[in-house]
Amino acid sequence: MSYSIPQKLKDELQNELINDDQELDVLQKKIKTRTLTNDSKNKENRKRAKIDVGYEMPTMSGQTLDNKEKDILLTKVNGVDNLLFFSDSDAKHFSCLLDNQPDTDVTKDERLKRQLMRLVLKVKNCIPGIRKQAMRTLKDKYKDFGASIVFENLLPILLDSSLNDQERHLMIKLMDRAILTLSDDVSKHVSQLLNAIGPLLLENESMVKTTGMDIIINLTTVVGYGTIIKSLKDDIAAEDDFIRNCAANILAVVTKTVGLEVMLPFFNALANTKKTWRIRHTGVRILHQSVLLIGSGVLAYLSPILKCLSLLLNDEQPGTKILCANTISLLAQYCFPHGMKAFEIVLETTWKTVKTSRGKLLSSHLRAMASIIPLMSLEYAGFYSKELMRILKREFNSPDENMKKTVLLVLQKCCKCESVTSKMIREDISEEFFKKFWIRRTALDIQQNKLVTFTTSVIAEKVGGAYCLEHLLGPLRDESEPLRIMAIHSVNKIVSIQGALDINDRLESLLVDSLLIAFQEQNSNDPIICQCLATLAVALDIRMKPYLAPIISTILNLLRHKSPQIRQNAADLCAALIPVISNCDEVVILNKLSIILYESLGEVYPEVLGAILAALERIVHILNIDTIQPPINQILPSLTPIFSNANRKVQMNTIRLVGIIALKGPSYAPPKEWMRICFKLLDLLKSTSKSIRRETTATFGYIAKAIGPKDIIVALLDNLKAQERQLRVSTSVAIAIVAKVCGPYTVIPALLNEYRTPETNVQNGILKAMTFMFEDIGELAKDYIYFLLPLLEDALMDRDLIHRQTAATIVRHLALHCSGTGFDDAFIHLLNLLIPNIFETSPHVIERILEGLEALVYAIGPSIFLNYIWAGLFHPAKKVRDAYWKLFNRIYAQQADSIVPAYPSSIRSKLDLPDLDLVL
Repeated sequence: MSYSIPQKLKDELQNELINDDQELDVLQKKIKTRTLTNDSKNKENRKRAKIDVGYEMPTMSGQTLDNKEKDILLTKVNGVDNLLFFSDSDAKHFSCLLDNQPDTDVTKDERLKRQLMRLVLKVKNCIPGIRKQAMRTLKDKYKDFGASIVFENLLPILLDSSLNDQERHLMIKLMDRAILTLSDDVSKHVSQLLNAIGPLLLENESMVKTTGMDIIINLTTVVGYGTIIKSLKDDIAAEDDFIRNCAANILAVVTKTVGLEVMLPFFNALANTKKTWRIRHTGVRILHQSVLLIGSGVLAYLSPILKCLSLLLNDEQPGTKILCANTISLLAQYCFPHGMKAFEIVLETTWKTVKTSRGKLLSSHLRAMASIIPLMSLEYAGFYSKELMRILKREFNSPDENMKKTVLLVLQKCCKCESVTSKMIREDISEEFFKKFWIRRTALDIQQNKLVTFTTSVIAEKVGGAYCLEHLLGPLRDESEPLRIMAIHSVNKIVSIQGALDINDRLESLLVDSLLIAFQEQNSNDPIICQCLATLAVALDIRMKPYLAPIISTILNLLRHKSPQIRQNAADLCAALIPVISNCDEVVILNKLSIILYESLGEVYPEVLGAILAALERIVHILNIDTIQPPINQILPSLTPIFSNANRKVQMNTIRLVGIIALKGPSYAPPKEWMRICFKLLDLLKSTSKSIRRETTATFGYIAKAIGPKDIIVALLDNLKAQERQLRVSTSVAIAIVAKVCGPYTVIPALLNEYRTPETNVQNGILKAMTFMFEDIGELAKDYIYFLLPLLEDALMDRDLIHRQTAATIVRHLALHCSGTGFDDAFIHLLNLLIPNIFETSPHVIERILEGLEALVYAIGPSIFLNYIWAGLFHPAKKVRDAYWKLFNRIYAQQADSIVPAYPSSIRSKLDLPDLDLVL
């Protein structure tokens, strides 16, 4: 064998064999022993290679190895074990824990700091169990650490930008608890706390914002609003808008906490200041945010607030005037329909600005006027509305996007005023509105698109749907698909709200043609075209009959289209039109569609197949089962293989279709076929979708009613032996439904027999099935109480908590449904078995036990029941008393009047009222 290496190098390698007894070539030997495993083991001892035998990818980079070693070293810090991680920022904040110096050699403050940081590190970086314990310890020791140590060390961690959402949430929770615990010593650190918490109020996430508000509310309660105002004194007049915004949001939360009446003098002081415009601007912003938080609660303080704002409407700074107008608009919306008299102080100035200004200033004051007009009397509202309409018509031509949005919002509010007539809208507004806003550019702006669509529906309510639909015919036929989709959204909204009574024959024909063309030319995935056609068809009802033939022809052509999205749209439209076709008595068309859909069950794409099954299910639901084509005995076997499809839409529609067939035509399939379907349905009980599990259990009931419960119960009981809890629970629900449909007497004997199986999962499943069953069948359960007593005895005395918990739920349903039926002896027996469980500590178990005991009060009456708990209420052991008082308080809340005669009378009492012994 020869190698592609120089002869000189080969000779050198051969010389190495002088003292080696093996005959193997040196190069061959090296290649043979070169493996990833050996290389990784011998990496440190490996010498520099003399030959190139191929490059080997390292298992990990040197940097990764260094980081890995670093992580391994830092999973255990001085006094803190089992760390999940320890980042570079943690090394900076918890540097005191990385020092190996013993705690005995440091000062007292340093020792307290170390103790605090160990607990904080456990909360931040350890597993949930250790985290909860550390939080409890921190809450108890905050006062020992002192406010200075706590806040000086917590605040830098909270302000760290590298924290993820969970870590920040945990730090905020620690801060909140520290504020409540260290109430007396927090005042010195208010500024630092506000600097850390203030930015949280500007977050987009509602949870983060709510958490920040809670902390500021607690801080206000602890230190008072005066301290917070003093701390934010410089921030109110800061040059940085972000700082002023944070201060405004903080003070708005403070206002909500202490009340507007307390903060009004402060607002007046800000409004009247002459120092700088920034203070006045921040004052208006505080008011604006306060109104947002308080809502309609501002009505009681409307006059002083508007008096304060009236001073700022003439401010020299446009920004202040704009914000002031926005606040007035907000106040008017929250105070509707009250408070017009209070708004008179700002009405004249606002109206004057509307007539004389342009741009953003006009936009804000237009919104303010539009919000005030609904509060006015009819006469004044009519005058201002007419004047506003002229301004709106002028601003239709504005290129400013913000002004366009304002015009649309104001137009919506004006159209809802009684003083604005239909004639005024038709003659002055509508033509310009459709000309300026129903254009392709608007369709591409999503926000403006939605505003225009909604405004059109508002105008349609005022002038009539047919009038607006006439103007939408042009956009419906436009070459631009976004504009067509926008018009279809508007048509759908108008028709769904107003119906089709005012649509004449010509308009309905044009609408159907336009929608059908838009449907054929659709390229997007938006389902609105199908929805709109369906909405129009439902509104027209039997008036759709002349248009069914071309629509069905289009659907049949598109069902064979090469694009799966178009096939899905066609199937969705078919499903939507089936009720209308039925109302038009077109049975022939339905049968034709049924045959085509049946032939399409071999569809490959799941979404398309789901739509086809939905359409077929509607046809089977509407048509007579005996006349449907193809016959049911041909459709049903074709559905069985589809159960294995993993798509949720396919599974849901298949289950519904099988359920309808089982309900309407069970005789069209032999029992063996139904059992085969049952075994397929058993697999669907494992589904993660709750709606699929619900439909599956309902279908089990239909099939059980069709072929009898015997074989189905056997299959379901076998499922109770499975390890998956979700499967056992769904099986229990299916058993309960079978019992409800076929009668409890067909199921209970099998359940009693199966309970004898010495397996915990099976017994729990039986008890769970009985829980659902007795909840469903109601009063019918009274015939089976004595049969169930031995089973309930065993379950209530079992060592397994779940046995007792589920049995208590069964007792609850039996007691509630069968109270007053004369089975007091059985319920007293169950009470004797249930009452010892009152000392359980598991939250889930004790809740079910107490619910069962509460239900037994209804079954046997409070007088007998209370005899079981009097002694426990005054027991010398506190834990015993707590358990009994917890039960008594729940009974007292529901049976307060009924337990009065059951109170024990004192032997020493001389009071005897014979009237109380009378029985009416």
